[in-house]
Amino acid sequence: MSGNKDYKSATSIYDFTANSIKGEEIPLSKYRDHVCLIVNVASKCGLTATNYKELNELYDEYAESKGNLRDITKVTQKSYFQVKFDLFEKINVNGEKTHPLWAYLKQEKGGLLGSFIKWNFTKFIVDKEGKVVERHGPNVDPHKLKDSLEKYF
Repeated sequence: MSGNKDYKSATSIYDFTANSIKGEEIPLSKYRDHVCLIVNVASKCGLTATNYKELNELYDEYAESKGNLRDITKVTQKSYFQVKFDLFEKINVNGEKTHPLWAYLKQEKGGLLGSFIKWNFTKFIVDKEGKVVERHGPNVDPHKLKDSLEKYF
């Protein structure tokens, strides 16, 4: 795990760093002034194919035309997904070893039955100021987030 601010005193996602899929420490301030979609992805799950396809399509639609969307995801890259968005190393999103970024996300937007992440492909929308503004469950397809994302551009 890379150096991170204590999640309880964080004011935005920009207070954190995360390791890229290549192991490089990346300050999330890199995404300042961008709308972010943060997703705990998986490579072997019933939702994997649809979510990767739709996340890539969202990236294609918004990354260039709006210049504001960057997808931050957590997974080991698989070439057959042809991922276009930024990938970060596998981390814990629950339990004692939860990555501080994920502790912060859950603190800011709890789920219906508690703040823990129940399943893969939980999605958090972060506004241009780095504030968590929405949380969506795994059953929400990425395409269904378009209206939500548009509000924050």
